[in-house]
Amino acid sequence: MRDVVIIGGGHNGLVCATYLAKAGLSVAVLERRHVVGGAAVTEEFHPGFRNSVAAYTVSLLNPKVIQDMDLAAHGLKVVEREVSNFLPFDDGTHLMTGGNGLTRQQVAKFSARDAERLDDYDRVTGAIADVLRDLVLQTPPNVVQGGLFAALPELLKMARLGGRLNKLDIDLQRELLDLFAMSAGHYLDRWFESVPVKAVFGFDSIVGNFASPYTPGSAYVLLHHVFGEVNGKKGAWGHAIGGMGAITQAMAKSAMAAGVEIITDAAVTEVIVEKGRAVGAVTANGTAVRGRLVVSNLNPRLLFGKLVAANEQPAEFNRRITNWRCGSGTFRMNVALSELPDFTSLPGKDRAPHHTAGIIIAPGLDYMDRAFMDARRDGWSKNPIVEVLIPSTLDSTLAPKGQHVASLFCQHVAPELPDGASWDDHRETVADLMIDTVNRYAPNFKASVIGRQINSPLDLERTFGLVGGDIFHGALDLNQIFSARPMLGHADYRTPIKGLYQCGSGTHPGGGVTGAPGHNAAREIIADIHARRI
Repeated sequence: MRDVVIIGGGHNGLVCATYLAKAGLSVAVLERRHVVGGAAVTEEFHPGFRNSVAAYTVSLLNPKVIQDMDLAAHGLKVVEREVSNFLPFDDGTHLMTGGNGLTRQQVAKFSARDAERLDDYDRVTGAIADVLRDLVLQTPPNVVQGGLFAALPELLKMARLGGRLNKLDIDLQRELLDLFAMSAGHYLDRWFESVPVKAVFGFDSIVGNFASPYTPGSAYVLLHHVFGEVNGKKGAWGHAIGGMGAITQAMAKSAMAAGVEIITDAAVTEVIVEKGRAVGAVTANGTAVRGRLVVSNLNPRLLFGKLVAANEQPAEFNRRITNWRCGSGTFRMNVALSELPDFTSLPGKDRAPHHTAGIIIAPGLDYMDRAFMDARRDGWSKNPIVEVLIPSTLDSTLAPKGQHVASLFCQHVAPELPDGASWDDHRETVADLMIDTVNRYAPNFKASVIGRQINSPLDLERTFGLVGGDIFHGALDLNQIFSARPMLGHADYRTPIKGLYQCGSGTHPGGGVTGAPGHNAAREIIADIHARRI
């Protein structure tokens, strides 16, 4: 019998396991697939071509997690993009963003006023991101019952939170409220006048978010994506040499070095609950793996909808968790390329800085809005949003010499198609549309594709447990973040079932390859053990 049984060997499960093992606990991780890593894995999808299958870029991975797990010593190396983003437009122009004054220079092509406003915009969003970044590794204040004695620890958390927010002056506090409540489109309209400039910032508001940039609350999703850093540079984006699987393989090595037992091909079918307490898990082959406590790295809806019997859950909790909102409108592809794309707005097949960027096919906020409306009505966008990354421009290990791999992160598609249609019947059609969309801006792209891997929302759910293709394990709505993630009263990684905890992206601070939920859950578990609450 182990001290801890962790369900799910995704990155947060591995992080949580490592911290617990370093605290002296015996830990077993049960992973459904043949390889750990969850959605952060690298696999060969075409002979000689490897790529990050689902998660595809690095920024949000927390520096403390990297340091505590000594991931560099276990093989992790992250390199930065030479250019942050590249947006080609229909009229033959383009916009690039990056360091050393590049963003300002490029923005000035479209609006001198917007170029002048960039410094203020960066100052405001950067200051707010710094404060919120401090909260990433903190357990949110939790709504509790039981009188003053029970509430006192949470009141202290609120006081500390208030102290952090007081670092912002009144103007920045007003901006913070706007970013939580407003749409990204309306927020950006207050700052900028140029369509291309608003497009490059607004894109972050719909990444993994099945919404329009004019949906209230989408400004927070924009902010969520600027929390990160790469190699000490705030807001930077990078690539893990060897793909995203290099991150989780380094994590697995760190976990095993700490004494964690990792068991693959071990799909969990049931959480064992005895006398109101979680005491283990049953795998698909009928094996019972018992522990003093159980930690889930799964989407909350999967955990409580599939693995924990409804009669073991409080009725109101079960009702709410059943309605946990998932679905990110994501259609994910990997393609093998015979050559680099030759963009009309910036010609050339030879490797150039823009080929290392996040290449965004989404020329305006109205374009993004129509893409969402199309997908809601018809199942997918007539003119979709596509972000193209070509990691082989930074990492020669992924493709044969002279050839390349590209990640296509495509939106918007409906998590569930209208009229009961199945994604299995439409995935090839939509994949063709995505490639044709890129081809409009780089006319050699379609002919250069020599192999492809397609993951519809249904494929992402089947393979990685991403319900509705939701890369965040639950939408980042105002009622599903911070103290409400996954629910008021259970924001502290504990669940209504004694001995059952959560450590996945369905807990604070949410989605992305951060490691923060795993880090935070481990801290709470260790505190409970030290306080003899287990």
